[in-house]
Amino acid sequence: MYICIDDTDTLTGPRGTGKLARAIADTIARDYPVFGVTRHQLYVHPDIPYTSHNSDAVIHVETDADDAMDHLFEIAEQVMLDDFLEGSDPGLAVASERQITPSLIVYGQDAKCSVLTQERARTLAKNLHIRLKGLGGTEDGVIGAMAGLGLAYLKCDGRYLQKGIVRSILDSCTVERLFEAGVDEVCSLDGTQYTTGTVYFRPGKSPRFCPVCGRTVVFVKQEKDRLVDDKRD
Repeated sequence: MYICIDDTDTLTGPRGTGKLARAIADTIARDYPVFGVTRHQLYVHPDIPYTSHNSDAVIHVETDADDAMDHLFEIAEQVMLDDFLEGSDPGLAVASERQITPSLIVYGQDAKCSVLTQERARTLAKNLHIRLKGLGGTEDGVIGAMAGLGLAYLKCDGRYLQKGIVRSILDSCTVERLFEAGVDEVCSLDGTQYTTGTVYFRPGKSPRFCPVCGRTVVFVKQEKDRLVDDKRD
């Protein structure tokens, strides 16, 4: 199951969409196993209202129970309403893997490079029987909420906000520790793979780890005699 939220924050608000998504994931984890939370970058354009980066967030839940979808929607909706920020335009969408079709995948890809509309998002949701709801303001968040479903399904877009215990790493650590924390591969953009050594991250910042073809990858680059985080989005 995939739960996507978008447009839940404001420029002056106390938290962003990513933090809210992690709160939803923590609440859901009391009842269902959560694989992770991903962030997906959408189109930045003058015609698209957004706060800082125009990104959505998706919670990946490992369940195929017939009654899970309604319960997941209710949990996410309640957490969002309890932490609603005045001036935000949140949207919420929940779908199972079998509901994610080529049309939805293309919609997600379009959302990264073109201006989309609520009408297209709502029509797509209706045709695919996907639960989609605006939870305040203009409800423009339904556009990104639908997009995130298609992008997350491919497991080859964006980056993780939460998976395993990787977020607990806030300084340099060994490649072996990254593997133990939930990373599948540490490599450079030229294809060099690393199974030993120490990777240095910005102090106080966790690694940026990305879903790539279903694998969780940390990209690094060689700087002098050490490996450093090569940030990807």
